[in-house]
Amino acid sequence: MSQTPTSAPYPIGIPDAHIIRSDAEAIEVAHRVAAFLLEGDAERDRTRKVPSEVVDVFSNSGLWGITVPKVFGGAEVSYATLAEVIAVISAADASLGQIPQNHYCLLEDIRLQGSYEQKRFFFGLALKGNRFANALSETGGKNVQDIQTRIRREGDGFVIDGRKGYCTGSLYAHWLGVLALDEEDRAQLAFVPRGSEGLVIVDDWSSIGQRNTSSGTVLAEGLRVSASHLFPTHRSYDSPTLAGPFAQITTAAIDAGIARAALRDTIAFVRDHARPWIDAGVAKASEDPLTIIQVGNLGIRLEAAEALLERAGKVMDAARPATDEDNVAAASVAVAKAKVLTTEVAIEAANKLFELGGTRSTLQRHNHDRHWRNARVHTLHDPVRWKYHVVGNWLLNGIKPPRHDWS
Repeated sequence: MSQTPTSAPYPIGIPDAHIIRSDAEAIEVAHRVAAFLLEGDAERDRTRKVPSEVVDVFSNSGLWGITVPKVFGGAEVSYATLAEVIAVISAADASLGQIPQNHYCLLEDIRLQGSYEQKRFFFGLALKGNRFANALSETGGKNVQDIQTRIRREGDGFVIDGRKGYCTGSLYAHWLGVLALDEEDRAQLAFVPRGSEGLVIVDDWSSIGQRNTSSGTVLAEGLRVSASHLFPTHRSYDSPTLAGPFAQITTAAIDAGIARAALRDTIAFVRDHARPWIDAGVAKASEDPLTIIQVGNLGIRLEAAEALLERAGKVMDAARPATDEDNVAAASVAVAKAKVLTTEVAIEAANKLFELGGTRSTLQRHNHDRHWRNARVHTLHDPVRWKYHVVGNWLLNGIKPPRHDWS
């Protein structure tokens, strides 16, 4: 006799978040939280375990509420600031840098499609420190937009049935945003509290990288949803919005953070542990001229990626007051350019750490391979080769990027 599946256990604390009031405060808090997270990054990656108090410190810092609009009590930071906050945290712990990424995207869905009462309720939860996780993607379809999960009306509410994958942050969440198609095949986003009957969180994420993102499976079996917790997310792409560029810039920011981490550890290891090549004629690896050139190249490429990331945020900021076909397209192109460089420099920096650090940099006690694993896994989120196509098609033919979460 089969047993009813139950959610993986994880202690969820009562949220008690500080409220951040400005962009400057958001950056300052991000650096403070990053210093705390960096202390145990390598060990958390090694053990695949994140103590609940670590996640609580992160979310109670107020950083998870910085995109809440000012009219609802939040800082409503710029997109450029949000990207920098994500990069700062991801440089300290790339897994923990990723877990609020979809939280921010879900808050953006609420901003775009929620009623006043829905915004007041859910933004209030976010400011208190509630963590939202996604149950959006699925693993068995012909492509990322092939959604099989269904939602149907039942009584005064709705019921969802389906199986979700890549549900980042699900183990740590107070609420989950579940994507399903209605009877007319329109995408609906349902917010459901953790512990809801019919909601099962499976802790089965086993990737080589981003190990602690809890990007596993979520099951919905007769999951009831209140009508007040349902959002018509399909409307976010029926007209020009920044939903797509928003999802992409937050992803690019994580890759920028991974690149920072890899370069940081490369510099430290070369200075303190690596040996110069015999033909260099120098006493220290940090004086090896070919090593100096490689580190200089990485620093330049990372700074270029960061500049494009910041510029993309500013293009989005300029478009936010009145989005239209042209400025949304310009934002998508700007983010695509940043995504190309953040992807490439993250992978390159993670590779160069070993090349410049030498054999001893591969010893398990350093766990330097986490940077390569994180870069290799996270940059698979969507193929960067298509970003080149988006930019080239815009420049050559004036073709606007498609409107979806990956553009």
